[in-house]
Amino acid sequence: MRANSFYPVLMTDRLAETVAFYRDHFAFRPLFESDWYVHLQSSEDESVNLAILDRSHVTVPASLRGRSASGVLLNFEVDDPDAVHARLAAAGLPILVALRDEAFGQRHFITADPNGVMIDVIKPIPPSAEYAAQYAAEGLPTPYTEDRMP
Repeated sequence: MRANSFYPVLMTDRLAETVAFYRDHFAFRPLFESDWYVHLQSSEDESVNLAILDRSHVTVPASLRGRSASGVLLNFEVDDPDAVHARLAAAGLPILVALRDEAFGQRHFITADPNGVMIDVIKPIPPSAEYAAQYAAEGLPTPYTEDRMP
């Protein structure tokens, strides 16, 4: 199968609030809006898309209607997680994992949307030697040189 596009669709009973959250805090803009479904696109990168769906809508299979997202973690890779952290903390968003560097090759923090969907804001950084050995060559965070390993 060749996918032409891929994006998450979050089911919620808080459609307007969820749309406003991603618009206000993550620079998304609506490409399609109805009272039960909103397709969002990043105003900074049109390849980044997210949709919000009313979890009680008839397009959701009857046996699954009313459920909301669980076990979902959205990753947003950014250039400056420190600046995003400062902005979101100042806006009063919950910080579930404090801003920190990880040996596996990320500087990140975790917050959550109004539905409890976790959002991991990350920047790849050079991993420790132990973790660097676990990456495929094309998957190693860049820029990467042996002398920059922690």
